[in-house]
Amino acid sequence: MHIAIDAFGSDNAPFPEVEGAIIAIKEGLCDKIYLVGKQDILAKELEKFYYPKDKIEIVNATEVISMSDSPSRMVKKKKDSSLVKAIQLQKDGVVQAVVSAGNTGAVMAASLFGYGRIKNIIRPAIATTFPTQSHPEIILDVGANVECSPENLVQYAILGSLYFKFFFKSKNPRVALLNIGEEKSKGNELVKKTYIKLEENKDINFVGNIEGKDLLKGVVDVVVCDGFVGNVMLKTVEGAAYSIMSILKSEMKKDWIAKIGALLSFPAYAYLKKKLDHSEYGGALLVGLNGISVVSHGRSNSKAVKNAVGLAAHLVESGFVQHTKEYFEEKI
Repeated sequence: MHIAIDAFGSDNAPFPEVEGAIIAIKEGLCDKIYLVGKQDILAKELEKFYYPKDKIEIVNATEVISMSDSPSRMVKKKKDSSLVKAIQLQKDGVVQAVVSAGNTGAVMAASLFGYGRIKNIIRPAIATTFPTQSHPEIILDVGANVECSPENLVQYAILGSLYFKFFFKSKNPRVALLNIGEEKSKGNELVKKTYIKLEENKDINFVGNIEGKDLLKGVVDVVVCDGFVGNVMLKTVEGAAYSIMSILKSEMKKDWIAKIGALLSFPAYAYLKKKLDHSEYGGALLVGLNGISVVSHGRSNSKAVKNAVGLAAHLVESGFVQHTKEYFEEKI
């Protein structure tokens, strides 16, 4: 299995991408990695490490799409960018998946131009793996589409259900609609209309509404919402996690009693940190496309990049894209 990494996507590129690629290869997560970006810089960085030379290859790209660039315009203009060339490698069949910690809008635009949507998919979405008290949840959309129709949300429910089913090998994933209350009558018109359509759909195990307070409990497998709500929710939880860690660290430094308590509670603290750490999950998948693009956080470290490669490899092995194509092209 071959995977391409946009080596100039993250905030600290290309250092996390290079080290993450090497760790991924050493751990056997895939057979070969193509690092796409400025060849001289990547070659110099690779010289710092010992690794199987035949398993990492540099593909030169002279341009970079930054976080401040206009996604669709830059994808068309910067055709020699590390992102566009990484996507092209998958389009040409050289690799089976692409990983990028770059501009999410640009990754979506480049993927749309490169692979195209699966037939009958109205709009692709961003699906992220979300940590809970019991097991990971799939939440979508978390930012691709800020305005959605009921038809969009129903498709996201199906996409999320297929994702969870084949990735986690679950027979009947529980799908819920994110809302301000559990009752069917609650919410705005979009949510109310979507609820009715989800109830009528026999291809998914729809279990009703879920409130924000229950997201971290792990009572469902897939959570559906529009991109505006999903993005706000995701960043709020992420911010809360960082705040909790910061408060804990501050309190532990106050006096010697707190320090002793910190030592005794270290295992629980370490577990909580790991549970809330975005780098553990690697990245989010762009669903509804004829290819696999995994988007990592801009602040990704080498661990996050390595895990994103692992996620991409697992997605290829699961056959998720092919199963999605079969459903939407044959059934709809």
